[in-house]
Formats: sequence, C-alpha cells, structure tokens
Amino acid sequence: MRKYVLTFLPISLIALAGCNRVPSADAASTSNDPAASTTTAPAPPPVTLPAGTRFRVRLLQPLDTRRNRAGDQFTAALDEPLVDGNQVVVPKGTTFTGHVVRAKPSGRFKGRAVMELTLDTFALNGQVYEIRSTDSARASKGHGRHDAAWIGGGASGGALVGAAAAGGPGALIGAGAGAAAGTIGSVITGKRQVHLPAEMELRFAFQTDVTLTS
Repeated sequence: MRKYVLTFLPISLIALAGCNRVPSADAASTSNDPAASTTTAPAPPPVTLPAGTRFRVRLLQPLDTRRNRAGDQFTAALDEPLVDGNQVVVPKGTTFTGHVVRAKPSGRFKGRAVMELTLDTFALNGQVYEIRSTDSARASKGHGRHDAAWIGGGASGGALVGAAAAGGPGALIGAGAGAAAGTIGSVITGKRQVHLPAEMELRFAFQTDVTLTS
C-alpha cells in the first residue's frame, strides 16, 4: 500500500503545478489588448448631391461634327470639386463619361452644324455612379452675308476677267465661269462645322439626385 502512495504522489504534484502555471505573456497581452475588443467604426453617412447642382468639366479628347455621330462616347474630367458644406465629396479631376446626343454637320449652302452632349457616369473610390445630366449644345454660325457675298464676288470677278479678255460675249462666258468658280469655292470652304477641342470647358447640371455611398 505504501509503495502505491509514493508512486501516485509525484504524479499528483506535477498535475497541480500545471494547473497553477502563470499564463504566458502573449496570452496575457492578447486578453488585455484594447485593440482586440475594439469594434469596427461605422461607415460615414451617405452624401446626396441634389438635382440642379451645376458643375464644369473639361473634355479629354476633341469632338467634331465632321466625324462624330450620335451615340459616340467621350470622357471628361471634373474641373472643380463638388463639396458638401466644407467637405469635398467629388474631387477635381474625377473622370466622367458621356455620349453625343446629336451631331448634325453643316449643309453646303444653308443649315447650321449642331453638336449636343450629355453625361452618363462618373467613377469615385472604385465605384461607378450612373447619372442624368442636362445637355450641353453648340451650334455653328449660319451661312450668312459673308458666304453670299463671297459667291457673288466670284461671279463678278469672272465677269470682269471675261470682259477684259474678250469683250462683250466674253463677259457673258466669263460671268458663267465666275459663277461656277464661286459656287465650288463655297462648297469647299463654306461648310462651318462644330469643333470642340480637348480641354474645352463644358457646363452641366444633375437632373436627378446623386447619392454617394462610399
């Protein structure tokens, strides 16, 4: 019986020592670390840019009624930050995308060239926001007195050259030749197109509220 007690006693002492062992430094630091129990900070509330907010952008590529047509896409950069109180919510340089609503080339003798643009989206903090904006339109100058005078001047000049070269009958021939030359000149140079160069400033406004969620 005594032999059994002596054998059991060291084993009991070892188990007791294990139960009373002091926690390691890592375990103590983990349990006492305030960061371990800190909850995630709440996300900031969404910001709404109301309908009617006006802003400026600058084109990132040229547009022209000679080559662009309705549906063509373009990009532009915000030229001024959009703010909510004293907080910048959409920084300057934010990229917007849009499309050509209408692109009408100028006629050869009459009619103005027209280009109409609208914005569709902008990208912010990895998120793309769909928007509805007002349109920005440009129209060329019409074919006015300058073009008519230029054509008439071509005809008169032809008549004068013909008269000097061949007398009366020559004047009639020269007048016809001058009129044709004037007409061809107008066809080549009289068409006035709308050209919007890169970096051109355009103004738009939101037609609906835009809520920023990030």
